[in-house]
Amino acid sequence: MQIPFKPQLLLSLVLCTPFAVMAGPVNVNSADAAQIAKELKGVGLSKAQAIVQYRDKNGPFKSADDLRKVKGFGPKMLERNRANIRTNNAKPAKQAATDAMGGEGQ
Repeated sequence: MQIPFKPQLLLSLVLCTPFAVMAGPVNVNSADAAQIAKELKGVGLSKAQAIVQYRDKNGPFKSADDLRKVKGFGPKMLERNRANIRTNNAKPAKQAATDAMGGEGQ
């Protein structure tokens, strides 16, 4: 017995999928662990708590790259989340990279 394909069913499944799986921008210098875990891909509550503890002990992160100093936050995790990581300087990582290259692409 073959079940007929119903595009309406597929559409309703997609629309009903929780949006919590979507990452978004987060300031790692002001957000709490729950917010960091929610917004960064592959970062659970334990890793987010480690980020907050590192920040509390060592001061604010100056750039997204500073997150590499947190144990277990490796280069792949950084690149996966770079576009959504904010620090106090409030520049998105893409803009900061453009600025570092001498303003190319403006």
